This record gives sequence, C-alpha cells and structure tokens, in this order.
Amino acid sequence: MSCPHCRGAEKVFDKGVASGDLDAYRAKGPSRQTRLLLEAIRHWGAEGRTLLDIGGGVGAIQHELLAVGAAAAVHVDASTAYLGASQEEAARRGHRERVQYVHGDFVEVADGIAAADIVTLDRVVCCYPDMPALVGASSARARQLYGLVYPRDGWWMRLAGKVFNLYFRVQRNPFRIFVHSSSAVDAVVRANGLREIYRERRGLWQVALYTRS
Repeated sequence: MSCPHCRGAEKVFDKGVASGDLDAYRAKGPSRQTRLLLEAIRHWGAEGRTLLDIGGGVGAIQHELLAVGAAAAVHVDASTAYLGASQEEAARRGHRERVQYVHGDFVEVADGIAAADIVTLDRVVCCYPDMPALVGASSARARQLYGLVYPRDGWWMRLAGKVFNLYFRVQRNPFRIFVHSSSAVDAVVRANGLREIYRERRGLWQVALYTRS
C-alpha cells in the first residue's frame, strides 16, 4: 500500500485489536450500528445477492448476510489482522469458500474489484483521508444497495477526532480519524446514481442505505 495512512492502520488494527473484536462479536454479535445497517439491508433483501464489504473488520456483515442467503462476498481491508480474524470466523461458520479476501487500500485496488449487488462500509469513511475517492469508487460498484456507517458531523465528533489524532501524532503513527461532512458524503453517493432509502442517527454514528435509481 502506497498510502502512509493505510500503513498506519496496520499498526492501529493489529492482531490484539482484531482478536478482541472477534471475541466481542462472538459473545455479543454485531455492534448496535452494524445491526441497524444489517436490518435495513435484510428488509430490502440479501438472499442470492453478492456483497462487497470494504474495511469489513472481523467480517460481521459478511457472516450475518451469508447466514441469511447471500451468495458470496468480497472483503477488502487494509488490516491483515482483520482479514485473518474474518477468515477464522468464516471457516468456523463453514462459509470460507464463499468469501474472497483482498488486502490493500480499496481506492488503490478498486480497478480490480468487480461490482456487487450490495456494497458496505461500516465505520470506514472516518478512517480515510480522501472521502470523495473512497465513496466515489465504492458507490460506483453498488448494483443495488449501498450501506454506510459513519460519524455524525457535529462539533463533539470533531473535538473527539482532534483528541484521537493528537494521540496518533504522539505515537508517530500517520493514521488519522476524519469527520467528513454528511452532506458532502451524500452528494458523492447521489452523483453515482443512488438515492437514500434509510437513515438512522444514534449517538455518535449515523447509518445510511441507498439504492440504485
């Protein structure tokens, strides 16, 4: 990966973090925000559809949608530790052969990634500096549904981002957190021919689902 930020993500989302997140997922299931996105996707239908899960972490979205009939998934992630945890859980659940794993910065590898019926980015937009490139390339690959979980852009989130980023600077890690404008994210998605069908704001996060017009 040529992106310094993405190389920094390898340090942030290491084996210890991935192992802890996998244990939490096995004990409690998906996080509240992820559950909201999954419920919205299932309402519109996942059976027989393909999934592109960008920055999928331990693979919660993949595992849950494959369990209800999704046909196959592609997991693109900048963290090798998360890819390993996702593969471990997929093997445990018996659907490892239905998931393709790609390590890298999605914007860099996007040209080699096929379109999918469903594309998801769960708490990924806030981890990427070039929002238009990430959201543009990912939404262009959504044939039917495009789902996002990303921070609300209130002042409290921007303050929290500054605190976290100060910590990363002290650690000499190029990874940063970004609170992108909600209206700017929405504009990029709509420019790729999608329309919003669901939005929920809970706490620090917002969940949005779009469909292709």
